[in-house]
Amino acid sequence: MEAVGNKLPEPFTIFLILYVITAVASSILAWNGTKVMVPGSDEELAIKGLFTGEGMAWFTTTLGENYIGFPPLLTVLPILLAVGVAERSGMLSALIRKLFGSAHPTLLPYAVGVIGVTASVMADAAFVVVPPLAAMIFKAAGRHPVAGLIGGFAAVGAGYSTALVPTSLDALFAGITNAVMQTLPNFQFADVNAVSNYFFNITSSIVLGIVAGFIIDKVIEKRMWQQEDPTEEHINLEEAAKRGDRDENGEELSAELSKKEMRGLIFSVLAAVIVTAVILFAALIPDSPWRNETGGYLPKSPLLSSIVFIVFLYFLVMGIVYGRIVGTVKNVKDVVDMMIGSLKDMLSFLVLAFILSQFVALFAWTGIGTFTAVHGAAFLESIGLTGFPAVLAFIVLASLLNLLIISGSSMWTLMASVFVPMFALLGYEPAFIQAAFRVGDSATQIITPLNPYMIVMLGLLQRYEPKAGLGTLMSRLIPFVIPFFTAWVILLAIWFYADLPLGPGNGIMIEG
Repeated sequence: MEAVGNKLPEPFTIFLILYVITAVASSILAWNGTKVMVPGSDEELAIKGLFTGEGMAWFTTTLGENYIGFPPLLTVLPILLAVGVAERSGMLSALIRKLFGSAHPTLLPYAVGVIGVTASVMADAAFVVVPPLAAMIFKAAGRHPVAGLIGGFAAVGAGYSTALVPTSLDALFAGITNAVMQTLPNFQFADVNAVSNYFFNITSSIVLGIVAGFIIDKVIEKRMWQQEDPTEEHINLEEAAKRGDRDENGEELSAELSKKEMRGLIFSVLAAVIVTAVILFAALIPDSPWRNETGGYLPKSPLLSSIVFIVFLYFLVMGIVYGRIVGTVKNVKDVVDMMIGSLKDMLSFLVLAFILSQFVALFAWTGIGTFTAVHGAAFLESIGLTGFPAVLAFIVLASLLNLLIISGSSMWTLMASVFVPMFALLGYEPAFIQAAFRVGDSATQIITPLNPYMIVMLGLLQRYEPKAGLGTLMSRLIPFVIPFFTAWVILLAIWFYADLPLGPGNGIMIEG
């Protein structure tokens, strides 16, 4: 796995190659006069080629528009600015520490599970913050710290695609999902937004958190004690100050909040309550401008279209209030600097988004996406693979690709371009296929050596076991993979067969 993965080019190169392949294939089909009949349309769609006069004109006139108008950028960047303030002010870290520290020793594994899964709101920082904090809390409670360390990493990684609260990842996935549906012009479906999978996400977070807690409690920790694994760290004092889980003074983070931090956390929660009251008042008053034409909110309304703003508002207000209390936010410049810092962390994605946007736009403009979706859907129907087994096959494929392609945005762009329109033609809402992708996207990433945080985690483990290697780490993490995958598939199956709503205004099957 590691050998094959290391031979893969970086995501930018992968999509550059895919762009060229799509350009060549579309041109060949265009030269041959290929057309495709889209179900529900009265006219055939002619495939356009990039290497034609029309294609070259499209390429030179839409390059910037394709990039700047890329839907994930429109949703992710605003949320990211606010999350950056909440994270860099210290609010998110304080909240996690408070939740850990408040858990009873017997419930600690389950707290680590649920909090670890939801910690993806901190993006990749969760991989650095949660595991050592969990180890420290376990040790303070008289439990094995390595079990907390392993469990914290597993919960963050294997549950990375879901959380109890909407995150920037929800906005990213939704943007890509809507973008690829452009391959089916005039096709009626429910728009996908940052809360389109929210009902499913809440349940998933709780279920996966409980599963993680059970494995930590009944499998991992018992194994640690039986093997007499060390419970004390071997700290290299020269590197101690450089550890990502320590504060600015190089001191280990404590689950115990100072009086100032506790006060800041209380006021930030109160601020969130006030924001909630204001939003409810604005949405519930008669003739509210956030209602739709029928006076409701579903399936579309200005309220649902304001999800990005609402998520942005919560994180920004809570971060600023906390920062003002503890002193990390003294003026507007501090807020701006925090936002700048969050964007700096996203520079690699902003570069990758350039080629992703060009690929998605080309896929839609040429008609290759429509061609692939129509013929793919027809093939699945011809072999009778159209029900939940087809969705399960999609999930398994995502899990296998996840071993080699760690970037969630890259893999979802790759898979969504083909499978979202294909399953839409079979009658499935894009939001449901996005939920299915979440199931396959996370569980296997904690056992692939291509996950960059595996090396970080190995360093954390070697504090207790200096001779531990990648194989040692993977053997400790494997017990989480199959239970997480199985539990999540069962949960999706319940949603499918009970026809439950995935989120506000988003169901399983396309109506009509």
